[in-house]
Amino acid sequence: MRIASLALLFISGILASCGGDQTFVTIGTGGLGGVYYPTGHEIARMVNAKKSEYGLRCTVESTGGSVFNINAILAGDQEIGFAQSDRQYQAVNGLAEWATRGPQPRLRSILSLHPETVTLIAADDAGVRTITDLKGKRVNIGNPGSGQRQNAIDALTSVGIDFERDLRAEGVKAIDAPGLLQDDRIDAFFFTVGHPSGSLKEATAGMRKVHFVPIVGVEKLLAEFPYYTLAMIPVSHYRQATNTEDVPTFGVKATLVTSASVSADIVYAITKEVFTNLDALKKMHPAYETLTKENMLEGLTAPLHSGAERYFREAGLLK
Repeated sequence: MRIASLALLFISGILASCGGDQTFVTIGTGGLGGVYYPTGHEIARMVNAKKSEYGLRCTVESTGGSVFNINAILAGDQEIGFAQSDRQYQAVNGLAEWATRGPQPRLRSILSLHPETVTLIAADDAGVRTITDLKGKRVNIGNPGSGQRQNAIDALTSVGIDFERDLRAEGVKAIDAPGLLQDDRIDAFFFTVGHPSGSLKEATAGMRKVHFVPIVGVEKLLAEFPYYTLAMIPVSHYRQATNTEDVPTFGVKATLVTSASVSADIVYAITKEVFTNLDALKKMHPAYETLTKENMLEGLTAPLHSGAERYFREAGLLK
């Protein structure tokens, strides 16, 4: 018994020495078919490569998206998460999903990444050439808790469509929508995403011919919500879509957020590694081709976390 007890103590000591000096950080991303998930893995790789320097170990989770990540961060279930700039704004100001709970003053921004385009894709045989043609159609607007769902509702509302009354609306995850479209189980779906998107390539690659639908006439929407901007879908990324020209729409920005309760050292380390390895990040996905250090400070509607601010001042990005 004495030998067994000593062995157990010895093993416990080894485990403690291996993991006791590391802080574990969870990064919430999004669906497997979007840009958030691989970006989260790339950021984790950057930070974990310096684990002896920072004492951090990052893990990545695929989640329901922006709303889920913000709520998980505020609840202390994860430290870092991706969120659309509109969802960041709504949480800080107590709007949309946070209307009943009120403003969330503990939410903090870290940096912004690629533009995310509100994308509407429809089957050629569904008779949907404009967004107003969606009335009476089977349309996936996105799963509850995703940023794209509210974007879809905003787009529909701006042209006088009530998604509950005027559509046969579905609420499945974006990763499942391409298969539903190709199987003729829906006529169209919304997806807020950086381009090119693997899921959208899948949607355009099947036997059922599809096209991107322009979302225009949203000037009042852009005037009301400062986080929306005009955007274009580059159809050159989707050779099998039946569009012949780039498609006008609107969009938001992808941002990285955290909580005021997360250590400044953690946020500083993550911010520094992303900016130090920016060239590698830009090569990871075509959505990052236009990324610059300067535009990574745009679209941040929550207060800047002190750890991110510290790095930005060191790097001369903030005065």
